[in-house]
Amino acid sequence: MSLLKITRLGHPNIRQGAEPVSSEELRSREIQRLIDDMVETMRDAHGVGIAAPQVHVSKQIIVIEVLPDNPRYPSQPAVPLTVLLNPAITDHAETMEEGWEGCLSVPDLRGLVPRWTRVNVTGLDREGQSVQLDAEGFFARVIQHEVDHLQGRVFLDRLPNLSTLTHLREYEQFWKS
Repeated sequence: MSLLKITRLGHPNIRQGAEPVSSEELRSREIQRLIDDMVETMRDAHGVGIAAPQVHVSKQIIVIEVLPDNPRYPSQPAVPLTVLLNPAITDHAETMEEGWEGCLSVPDLRGLVPRWTRVNVTGLDREGQSVQLDAEGFFARVIQHEVDHLQGRVFLDRLPNLSTLTHLREYEQFWKS
């Protein structure tokens, strides 16, 4: 496994829609190694999710994991390693909730982003098996954030206004609860 270079805001890969992963690709050594490298890269950067476009690969792959000791999100409940290929949000709660988000591709910024409080997502796991998840709270937020990356969006696009956009140092000092 190896660390991958994280794509930053401004690079064209961040704003492109990602292509689905075919069943032939899914079984390839390259895609399986990419998934492993994405997990290692996410963990090394203390992220809770990463999408393939964030590592310069325009494929519909996301990995999510919330570890209890994550310094970027220390108070969030743990989420086991989740790998989704070709994910699609098929249903969601009617209620939305604002929550602080940051992004590995938009370093040192945070903002309050409204997201659905619950989502149902379908896709494939890394072995090609169908997956259907019903996620709530922070897990639902991370899924929506990562699926946005597959559609060429970043959390900044979801801000209702820029009044909550803050640098990480100021977030830590004035806003973090």
